[in-house]
Amino acid sequence: MLSHKIIMSILSDRINNLSESATLKMTKLGRELAAKGVNVISLSVGEPDFNTPNHVKEAAKKALDDNFTRYSPVPGYPELRQAIVNKLKTENNLDYDASQIVVSTGAKQSLSNVILTLINPGDEVIIPTPYWVSYSEMVTLAEGKSVFINTSIESDFKITPEQLEAAITPKSKLFMFSSPNNPTGTVYSKDELAALAKVFEKHPNIFILSDEIYEHINFVDKHESIAQFSSVKDRVIIVNGFSKAFAMTGWRLGYIAASKEIAAANDKLQGQTTSGTCSIAQRAGIVAYEQGLDSVNEMKKAFARRRQLVYDLLKDIPGVKTNLPEGAFYFFPEISSFFGKKDADGIVIKNSSDLALYLLNVGHVATVGGDSFGNDNYIRLSYAASDESLVEALRRIKEALGKLS
Repeated sequence: MLSHKIIMSILSDRINNLSESATLKMTKLGRELAAKGVNVISLSVGEPDFNTPNHVKEAAKKALDDNFTRYSPVPGYPELRQAIVNKLKTENNLDYDASQIVVSTGAKQSLSNVILTLINPGDEVIIPTPYWVSYSEMVTLAEGKSVFINTSIESDFKITPEQLEAAITPKSKLFMFSSPNNPTGTVYSKDELAALAKVFEKHPNIFILSDEIYEHINFVDKHESIAQFSSVKDRVIIVNGFSKAFAMTGWRLGYIAASKEIAAANDKLQGQTTSGTCSIAQRAGIVAYEQGLDSVNEMKKAFARRRQLVYDLLKDIPGVKTNLPEGAFYFFPEISSFFGKKDADGIVIKNSSDLALYLLNVGHVATVGGDSFGNDNYIRLSYAASDESLVEALRRIKEALGKLS
């Protein structure tokens, strides 16, 4: 039998240099603890706790009955791509045609496709922190270099045009961000995006990857996309999908909207990797986009209520500093005041991962350390859970933190 050391030496540098997803790791640890009979409340997963709307499920059943069970076109069914085009026009006032849309197996694959089609070894990708855990790892897979722009809770985790300008070098190839943001819930306004677009106007060789997967979970006036600015639109790649808005995380259905050249490159890459995504999910996606946002708006009302609930509870915990997120379903509270403190066994809390593990083992609440999102002074917690679970989870967190000395 080969030893662990030998196996690791056999594996590619590509995989050995890759980190495990922190969110999936904490979810796994929480499930292992729950399997032992411990009552764990998971606030670690980025997943709506609602069921997929009935009309979407019925569309999937009909697709099965209609025998949509064969290979689908690599970039997606024409009807779905057209439904996405219609959505972008009616909801976002953005003009695309179906040749500019590529449907993939989740927005995560869409992100990966874009990076792999754009980034050469040594190219720099500018990423504001905090960022979703997989961004920098995808850049690593493409042998690019992540260049981080740090933000803090004081600025609502937003970068300034001056910070963006300072981060740009001759090697800059891509700027990558999300609004609404995971993990902070930060939402960029139209004016703020316009100011960033002005910077990109001076640097025509930089592409912009705009992750808009949380578009509909937005508590400000309306969603704003940086693709609305004609001076940069041809370099913007929008990534979106169905998982958050329609509670379709397991369906794995995402897409990009981009220039025809970028879309064709993504189509080419996907044709040599996964090919077209699940036929049944695609047929359901058509109905999701064609039948409106009533179910989405109902979920949004629940998230708005929970956001206020968690905000009030977090503010009541000594040593925790928080802001009020404008979108998504996360809080990213600052918790560095607990670093250096000890638990009942004398073990020192040195960083956010230590604190997240402590909260899991002592408070039986699963969260995720901020280090994996690019800022170690914070933890992420999701409020995609019932009101009762959230109240109990925050009670446990407050109690567990109060035990540190």
